[in-house]
Amino acid sequence: QVHNVESGGGLVQPGGSLRLSCAASGFAFSNYLMQWFRQAPGKALEWVASISSNGGEARYADSVKGRFTISRDNTRNTLYLQMNDLKSEDTAVYYCGKIRDERGQGTQVTVSS
Repeated sequence: QVHNVESGGGLVQPGGSLRLSCAASGFAFSNYLMQWFRQAPGKALEWVASISSNGGEARYADSVKGRFTISRDNTRNTLYLQMNDLKSEDTAVYYCGKIRDERGQGTQVTVSS
């Protein structure tokens, strides 16, 4: 059974940084592309970033390009999202998964002064 557990969220001031983690289990993690999504209050779920199975290729939404970095450690079945220069519009619940329907409970990121 696929199980993804996101962590690392919190309250941060604009311009600050956070690193999110996603512990994955129940499938062959190293064989799959993995993704981060987010959902802001009152808005639809939004794709943020994806990374290929071996970590060699990453893609980003225009809204986070240059500020966020997705990475993975296949030895630990863990996905990461390094978020720098955070803005108020990054406030959302962040989720991970191979596909959006397999996302976990999420971790709250709040960017506010």
